[in-house]
Amino acid sequence: MKLSFNNIEKRFSGLQVIDNFSRDFEQGELVALVGPSGCGKSTLLHLAAGLEQPSSGRILADGRPVAGPNPERTLMFQENALYPWLTLAQNVALALEFQKIDKREAHKQALGWLEKVNLKGFENYYPHQVSGGMRQRAALARAFIANPKVLLLDEPFGALDALTRMTLQDVLLQLIREMSPTVLLVTHDVDEALFLADRILVFSPRPAKVLKEFNLSHHAKSHDLSEFAGMRREILGLLGIHAEQNDISKLLEGAEV
Repeated sequence: MKLSFNNIEKRFSGLQVIDNFSRDFEQGELVALVGPSGCGKSTLLHLAAGLEQPSSGRILADGRPVAGPNPERTLMFQENALYPWLTLAQNVALALEFQKIDKREAHKQALGWLEKVNLKGFENYYPHQVSGGMRQRAALARAFIANPKVLLLDEPFGALDALTRMTLQDVLLQLIREMSPTVLLVTHDVDEALFLADRILVFSPRPAKVLKEFNLSHHAKSHDLSEFAGMRREILGLLGIHAEQNDISKLLEGAEV
């Protein structure tokens, strides 16, 4: 599904959060939104999900105005938002039950999706009985089970440790290759953006404007980001972080051991 933002502005009680934002997002691509906290990145996701309406401008999904929530556009938060009184399988199946799919069929599909995210054997566990990474795997399964055309991810791995985060990034990429949704990812992790994204949009402080767009669609996905060292420095510089890695190396070279 193609998602189009046309001259979007958003204000809350006179506070301008987004200023004249226009971009097209094509089916199957993952675009990372990077910028300072509070600049309006999450608001863009809420607008795309139909949870908020723009103050001016239009958002189109395959040419149709986004007027409200729709299961074709799924929003996933940093908090997994699993219901604690339901098992992992029941939590995942719920996404289909909301669409009036038979409970037995929804449960069957939920089991298949839990296997896809490497949770086979944990179907009947409750959220409090598994790790944070496993809960987030279940949340990914719930996000994908309804076959969304647009997937909106708001810091989905931000609360996880580095190793778990990298593992789930691989899982996410595999699911995207299989399902080919349009994906918007809000992240504060520049390395995560470089690894996952086909494009990166770097935003200014509020009100959000795009400072620069980076295209990575021709690069193979690898956790070895050495080829992106220059791009990483530039993105960090746009975000106001100017420390160079070699500055640290010089300090270490001059230190007494």
